Amino acid sequence: MARDYIERRETGFYIVGSRVPIDRVVWEYRNGEDPEAIRSRYPTLSLNQVNGAITLYLNHRAEVEQVMEDRRRAEDAFISAHPTPGDIKEKFARMRRQMASRQS
Repeated sequence: MARDYIERRETGFYIVGSRVPIDRVVWEYRNGEDPEAIRSRYPTLSLNQVNGAITLYLNHRAEVEQVMEDRRRAEDAFISAHPTPGDIKEKFARMRRQMASRQS
């Protein structure tokens, strides 16, 4: 069943018919979110797709975690090789301060 909802691509496991990597669903699941809550964050996914991702993870934990770790390393390497310019960091910090002041 889980394999009906998940496909392996060059960069990892993805939910069939979407650009959502299984990593996102698994991360939320491991942080205590239930499938319905996870699905609410990804409106293009069905509850069956979310459950399929969780089932694949539970049945192939070591393989999925290895793929997730490989993706994390690749993302970290990219971020290290392409640091955010200081002026952009300051702009985002200023925007966060403005948003926080509006909320209070």
